[in-house]
Amino acid sequence: MSLHELNTFPGVTAEPDAATQGFVFNHTMLRVKDITASLDFYTRVLGFHLVDKRDFPEAEFSLYFLALVDKAHIPQDDAARHQWMKSIPGVLELTHNHGTENDAGFSYYNGNTDSRGFGHICVSVPDVVAACARFEQLNVPFQKRLQDGRMNHLAFVKDPDGYWVEIIQPTPL
Repeated sequence: MSLHELNTFPGVTAEPDAATQGFVFNHTMLRVKDITASLDFYTRVLGFHLVDKRDFPEAEFSLYFLALVDKAHIPQDDAARHQWMKSIPGVLELTHNHGTENDAGFSYYNGNTDSRGFGHICVSVPDVVAACARFEQLNVPFQKRLQDGRMNHLAFVKDPDGYWVEIIQPTPL
């Protein structure tokens, strides 16, 4: 389908309302059981940087904001960093409810068991084959390896809570 065909697809407004100029898809939030395991996965395994943290002790939860950005671009000043973080696309917010990491039977619904809803997030990498080989070496659990099924150009790994992360590359394999 061409871009013109997509923009004339029934139900699609060809031009967004002018009032939406400047809107940015800023972040997606995932609830996580063990923040230490989740931060390790998203920073060390997937390369995100922790750009902000907000604690709410009275409500017993903390928010961690991560982004795939050049660390040199992250403002050092707290107020400037907080404002900058709200203006960039593709931020991942991890919400940790204090104490969940100590409950062996506790888990969050990952969206991919019955009844399905939320599906996955996606990370684009320069070389999907090399990234998947690295994930194998790091013992990252896979939902789908490159060689599985018909879609051999993408993979799915699982984070510590079982959320699926699609791994793609922008260029053809």
